[in-house]
Amino acid sequence: MSKFSTHALALAIALAATGCVSLAPKLPAQDAGIPAQWPLPPTTQSFVGAQPLTSDPAASQAAGAGEGAAVADIGWRDFFEDPNLEQLIGRALDNNRDLRVAVLNVEKARAQYRIQRADRLPALNATAQLRRTGGDNQQAVDEYQAGASIANFELDLFGRVRSLSQSALQRYFAEEEARRAAQLSLIAEVANAYLTLAADRELLSVSEATLKNQQSAYDLTQKRRELGAVSGLELSQARTQVEQARADAARYAGQVAQDTNALNLLVGEQVDPALLPSKLTAGVAGLAALPQGLPSEVLLRRPDVLQAEHLLRAQNANIGAARAAFFPSISLTGFLGSASNELSGLFDSNTRSWLVNPVVNIPIFQGGKLRANLASAKADQKIALAQYEKAIQAGFRDVSDALALTKTLAEQRQAQEALVEAAARADQLSTARYKAGRDSYLNQLDAQRTLYGAQQGLVTTRLAEQSNRVALYKVLGGGWNERSQ
Repeated sequence: MSKFSTHALALAIALAATGCVSLAPKLPAQDAGIPAQWPLPPTTQSFVGAQPLTSDPAASQAAGAGEGAAVADIGWRDFFEDPNLEQLIGRALDNNRDLRVAVLNVEKARAQYRIQRADRLPALNATAQLRRTGGDNQQAVDEYQAGASIANFELDLFGRVRSLSQSALQRYFAEEEARRAAQLSLIAEVANAYLTLAADRELLSVSEATLKNQQSAYDLTQKRRELGAVSGLELSQARTQVEQARADAARYAGQVAQDTNALNLLVGEQVDPALLPSKLTAGVAGLAALPQGLPSEVLLRRPDVLQAEHLLRAQNANIGAARAAFFPSISLTGFLGSASNELSGLFDSNTRSWLVNPVVNIPIFQGGKLRANLASAKADQKIALAQYEKAIQAGFRDVSDALALTKTLAEQRQAQEALVEAAARADQLSTARYKAGRDSYLNQLDAQRTLYGAQQGLVTTRLAEQSNRVALYKVLGGGWNERSQ
């Protein structure tokens, strides 16, 4: 083997030996201090006089569709049952600017990781040079040179460059989880905006229907006043009901306009009016029953928790880089090529040349800079660990809150439906008695107010129940075994 080949082989072995050691510590164990199981949701069934809770059609339908399947396997297209809402969510995922920024942040983090990873490999540059020398009384001499060079490549004997590359990789993974979290939040925001618009449109319809009925009652009362059958006080009381319904109708009309604008912003374009809901239906969103004994460990698969975990791993890798800075570093500059006075003989065997120039940098006195950098890296790791544990704790509370409201809101909705039914019956009887002259207008007025309030309360309760289902889907990570959406 020629000397040229021997030196080339030695250089290749030196390059291959780089990055064999990592001084990063073991990942610290987390202790979020949360129970292994979710707390049982409260129930009002033990109250005296409470009626058995009837099953909700939407929940039953969702449970039937997902029987035997965990919440983890429910994609958003399977969870949301309203086809118009599905279209709006799909368009929002394509057009929303906040989500677009999150996607671009992922691309930026990936590029930064590739830049950092490139430092683990030598940069090989091809060079070609013509040098001409001479003087006043000398003939010009040409020298041709060609080859490949490596400049200032660090042999990563203690894993400093490798740790920095690992840190960049984990930050890239964290940005990807941030994108998933942003996508899940966007889905939930579009759904809630859609539900809010549906509820306000239904409240607008209720107020308009009430205004129409109250106007008819007022006209009748005014005629009876002209005949002397009712007092001026009763006429004024009837007028108050009309104006209250008119004010509510104007208020809900404004809220509907604002809700539409909010939905347009989330979707990223003007929404087709044909896709807007006319009222709040029971089948907008559903969620199959949670698996029996579902452990709280599922929180570890939430996007925000995974993001915090990757940031913790990144800070852990930074400690390895800070530790490696205490050890000597070797930078290598090399050249392999040939030189000749004639271009035709540039690649002859006797024109080859090589150069290896290793530089050893040994830290002796840095004024405490290296120790301070290591202390800072360790503090960042502890901060990332605390943030990781806090993300788990916050997720546990989110799920616990949603579970706590799941059954109580269903019971509240059932009670509100019974209240509307009873109030409607009372209003019918009161109106009949008033027209027959058997009761005062004050009793009819109270019955009308009770019915109107009960109808508004039912819409509000149904909105809260549907929104809580969306919240539960979101806080569980939208399916911790994420599949194609």
